[in-house]
Amino acid sequence: MNVTTDLAACSLDELKTLLDGGTLTVYSVARPLTADQPIDRSGVLATFTFASPAFTAVTDGVENPAFAANPVPASSVGTPGFARARKADGTVVADFSAGPGDREVKFSEVSFSQGAPVKIATFKFIAK
Repeated sequence: MNVTTDLAACSLDELKTLLDGGTLTVYSVARPLTADQPIDRSGVLATFTFASPAFTAVTDGVENPAFAANPVPASSVGTPGFARARKADGTVVADFSAGPGDREVKFSEVSFSQGAPVKIATFKFIAK
């Protein structure tokens, strides 16, 4: 997880609270070096909206994000590279690794097809 400079001092619980009603947008290429940098050259694959609260209690060491909908329809075709989390007002909170393998955000699908359902299978915070 790459947290923006302004929020780097926040605890994990504070970061989770900041995501209440926010979004998690999945992009198709590797994430920028920091979450403070804009995203360019990357297509949006899908967008999830966090519920409020954005997370329920951790179960067996696994985060339990709450979304307004999960699955959501993919907005384009591609393979996920990272996901950017924003507060409800659009302020960037953090970037997360996304895709198969040891990633923070894993999906039921390896790649996305436009209009097909995309489901987050697991979500975890990996401090970096």
